[in-house]
Amino acid sequence: MRKKTLLRTMIGASLVAFLILAFAVPGVQAQGKFPNRPMSMICPYGAGGGTDAVARMVAVLMEQDLGQPVNVVNRTGGGGAVGFTAGATAAPDGYTMTLASGDITMLHWMGTAQVAYKDFRAVGQCNFDASSINVRADAPWKTVKELQEYAKANPGKLKASGTGKGGCWDIARAGWLITAGVSPDAIPWVPSSGAAPTLQDMAAGGIPMSTCSLAEARAMIEAKKVKCLAVMSDKRLNIFPDVPTLKESGVNWSFGVWRGVLVPKGTPDNVVAILEKSLEKAYKNPKYQEFMDKSGLGMVWKSAAEFDKYMAEEDASNQKVMKASGMIN
Repeated sequence: MRKKTLLRTMIGASLVAFLILAFAVPGVQAQGKFPNRPMSMICPYGAGGGTDAVARMVAVLMEQDLGQPVNVVNRTGGGGAVGFTAGATAAPDGYTMTLASGDITMLHWMGTAQVAYKDFRAVGQCNFDASSINVRADAPWKTVKELQEYAKANPGKLKASGTGKGGCWDIARAGWLITAGVSPDAIPWVPSSGAAPTLQDMAAGGIPMSTCSLAEARAMIEAKKVKCLAVMSDKRLNIFPDVPTLKESGVNWSFGVWRGVLVPKGTPDNVVAILEKSLEKAYKNPKYQEFMDKSGLGMVWKSAAEFDKYMAEEDASNQKVMKASGMIN
């Protein structure tokens, strides 16, 4: 009788120990149960832009796969710094994702964000887009060369926008001008919360030009409120095959922005694996491919490990460009 009592006591103690371990260790707690409640996907930019569009499509497809709502939350400000900070400081449980852009490898060099790619874990990259140079439809310049000559002769008279200072489209502008032999100060940068509000301001007669992805400018171009002078890619894009590359204009500069899903550093491996698998499934979904094609957005896939390595390389490369352009010391 005493042996049976002792055995029950040992079993009971083992069960209690297991339950304590299961609830104390995030990886064990999440195993087989993730996700079991609604999730969020932070978009660090305004509604209507390219990052927002990708975030919403990815969220819909991941929601269908994971069986839980995935709500897109636009946390704008600081050229993406507000949203990135919110994403990096969220609970590392996989329930808060961030649809990030290359700005996460740039803003911390400017000192406008206290977080960097190292504060996240990669889930996967799902997009890449080359930058373009856009002006108002009634602008007098028909080519990039004409625009460059005007900027040289009238330094500071033109202003450009498309994201925060030191963000991806700011670097696109600076790199283009330096390569073309024009001082970046000839076309000062006006910080904004994203491409969409900038393009709306352009159409309304405000800011005269913008560097952003061709896909983001598509609607305004088709509405004949904005015209694109060149794209910063190695070859012309199918979305607007008549738009020349900068290289065709004699400027050997190409630049683009990537987008992908990140979660806070410390998120358990098994949770990241579930999200990575779901994101890859969304990427391969014909609906995603059709959406990206119609939107003129580029498709590039990188796994979590590949994406982590890529961000590290981008971070180092962007630091060099920003130093060369005088954005940072």
